[in-house]
Amino acid sequence: MIDPIATRQEGRGPRPGDGRRAVIPRRIIHIYSVPEGQPEELPLVCQAAMANAKLLNPGFEHVLFSRTKMQSFLETEFPEFQQAIRAFRFPIQRFDFFRYLAVYRLGGFYFDLDLFLARALDPLLECGCVFAFEELTISRFLRSEFKMDWELANYGFGAAAGHPFIGAIIENCVRGLKDPVWAAQLMQGIPGWFQNQFFVPMTTGPGMVSRTFAENRQRHRDITVLFPNDVCDPGAAQRFGDFGVHLVQASWRKRDGFLRRQLARRWEIRTRRQQLRQSQAAGPVRPGEWHSRLPGV
Repeated sequence: MIDPIATRQEGRGPRPGDGRRAVIPRRIIHIYSVPEGQPEELPLVCQAAMANAKLLNPGFEHVLFSRTKMQSFLETEFPEFQQAIRAFRFPIQRFDFFRYLAVYRLGGFYFDLDLFLARALDPLLECGCVFAFEELTISRFLRSEFKMDWELANYGFGAAAGHPFIGAIIENCVRGLKDPVWAAQLMQGIPGWFQNQFFVPMTTGPGMVSRTFAENRQRHRDITVLFPNDVCDPGAAQRFGDFGVHLVQASWRKRDGFLRRQLARRWEIRTRRQQLRQSQAAGPVRPGEWHSRLPGV
């Protein structure tokens, strides 16, 4: 296993504007952390996911960040963000934020430890920055402000070190801490009684990544999106293109009371059904200025 601290210097790729083509280094980054005092032993499913990634990508470095290595990395590489990362309300937000920092500094692919690959990642190395399609969005703000009815995923993505889009995501996560009113725009239309159920993805997860994408049109040509053949197909969600599948074993949902959770779930199902009809009217593909792995786009 590669030590992420020892790797940091080698991992720094070309910086924006230095005349060299940015490519994704052969590196896969995972994060696994438990509360202080508990043994940091990987569950079997996580061990299987890492073994799967190694077998399919034998020429890659494989970096595992434990809780202690995350802290060391922050102290060494991003001391300016230590206060910000402590300010996030939920642990999953800290892990979201840290994955962006790790990829921004080291370059490579980040994968959740419940994502299983189906083939080698070599065809994606020349992309410079690559994200998967997450699902159709329930965000009224994304749909009305940016005419964007879909989201980018953050369970798996890759980028060259120092890629400006990853930097913009980091900046927006910090902005959301400093300006809650700005951050809350993504939750427009979600009833206030259970907005907490959607707080994490809208502040550091797919919602925030997608907002950053929508706001940075000048970066679209530098990003590859792993689209499915039909964005309206429910089976297309949680797939890293045709390179892998996300099992969604972890949950970002806040543990509210039973009634609140059930009402939030019913509202979400009803809203998604209504918005699916709107998205189906737009057709199965979403062509744009970005690069796409969708055949013919």
